[in-house]
Amino acid sequence: MDPIKNPFAPGAGAPPPALTGRDGEIEAFRVMVGRLKIGRPTKSMMLTGLRGVGKTVLLTAFRDTAENQRFITGSTEITHEMDFKATVARLARRAILALNPVESIKDKAWKAAGVLKAFSIKIPGGGEIGFNIEALRGKGDSGQFHDDLSDLFVAIGEAAKEKKTGVLFFFDEIQFLKREGLEALIAATHQVSQRSLPVGIVGAGLPQLPRIAGEAKSYAERLFDFPKIDRLDEAAAKSALELPAGQQGVTFEGGAIDAILKFTGGYPYFLQEYGKHVWNIAKDAIISRQDIEMARHAVIAQLDENFFRVRIDRTTAAERNYVVAMAHLGRGPYRTGDIAARIGRQSTTVAPLRGQLINKGLVFGPTYGMTDFTVPQFDDFLRRNFPAPTPAKKSKSRSR
Repeated sequence: MDPIKNPFAPGAGAPPPALTGRDGEIEAFRVMVGRLKIGRPTKSMMLTGLRGVGKTVLLTAFRDTAENQRFITGSTEITHEMDFKATVARLARRAILALNPVESIKDKAWKAAGVLKAFSIKIPGGGEIGFNIEALRGKGDSGQFHDDLSDLFVAIGEAAKEKKTGVLFFFDEIQFLKREGLEALIAATHQVSQRSLPVGIVGAGLPQLPRIAGEAKSYAERLFDFPKIDRLDEAAAKSALELPAGQQGVTFEGGAIDAILKFTGGYPYFLQEYGKHVWNIAKDAIISRQDIEMARHAVIAQLDENFFRVRIDRTTAAERNYVVAMAHLGRGPYRTGDIAARIGRQSTTVAPLRGQLINKGLVFGPTYGMTDFTVPQFDDFLRRNFPAPTPAKKSKSRSR
């Protein structure tokens, strides 16, 4: 069929043609925005899940919902190299400018601009906020990120309340945020929550996020909901394929779609990738089982090159040996000791490797002493492309 009319969208964070199976999360966010709007206490939100489950797509949908409710939003993706203080200052600047500060001592948006000036004055390039204003002394200028970000969020919240609106900040890949930044973000969220101010945080990250947040601040679980975003159930996965195709008069042969569900496991990104390829291969408006079988090789090749290989290429030789050993143990999660034994090492000696892989976002610890991949079907890719590592031979003790 015509690839130009192909409705499927397997891009990174690209919105699918039909956002199915996420009604619960969308409703929870709608309630969160509604409560912020009327000044009721509510938790902020941190989405967690593996790669390819649609966390970024949901962030985008949430942001659109908030903006439709006339909320002011700011969003960014966290990286290891990011200067978070400068980044949050830029987000705050946009929010304050959107609050339309008036040069008046009584205007809380003008006061918030003064706090931002104090907060950002020592950041390279952070002193300019778009209008002339003196830094507000005694707020946001202590030099302690923890306290200063709280001052800034409270000032923004008071201004938003005065203007009868709200502000939401969206952070993707939040597990990469350094400890100092995460502590400050949680503390600032706590301050606006205590005052019932209309400022909220929506984050998305890998499954270790609840643990990281709890380690940063023990009260994080009382400030945030951590909905787990997982694979789609059978009905939602079928709808993700059938609805976009049906809108263009295309259907699937009876039972044909089951083969796609079995291969993809219901993971949204994989569904979009398979839908794209089978659409391009199919010759008429009824997609057959044969079309689906013919598309499988193209889907595997595409996933290997564009989804899996870019991740394995970021590993060192030792890290690669570790994850290949994991894969050849079968399906996870994996006992850390079993991985070490597979490569002929002691558990204590491979702990740094595991830590490096966690920092790179390739693995996580679902429970104590266990390790698993953050990428669905990554183990299949590794088994297809890398032989099992040969454990180092142990030296035999001499008999006396």
